[in-house]
Amino acid sequence: MFKFFEKPENLEKLTPSNLGFKILTPSPITMNIGRLIDYTIRIFGIKFHWRTMITNYVKNIKFVDEQLKGPYSFWHHTHTFESSHGGTYINDKVIYALPFGIIGRIAHSLFIKRSLNTIFNYRVEVINKMFSGN
Repeated sequence: MFKFFEKPENLEKLTPSNLGFKILTPSPITMNIGRLIDYTIRIFGIKFHWRTMITNYVKNIKFVDEQLKGPYSFWHHTHTFESSHGGTYINDKVIYALPFGIIGRIAHSLFIKRSLNTIFNYRVEVINKMFSGN
């Protein structure tokens, strides 16, 4: 399963279509420490250029992407993979901060937190469908 996730091109399959997610970095993208990956994404109808860097990469175990440019003032996303009961347990840990101080905190409580949960729940559904054999 790690092979699927170490190909950033597959991220489009795991992202709801209403976000208009597109990878700008030419394929194929080889995952390694220092790899820069550029995307565009629409958040609440606003198009953002998002650039991440892979800051940690341990084949078949984990990788970390950190935002260098994008909608958040800070974004650190750790993906870990563990063999479990004949399958793979995937864990995503995201640490992020929003810009705009108190306004960002209000926006977070009103809709951004819910939106992120929706995106990651969508990913779980797609992953389960893709890898369950159904």
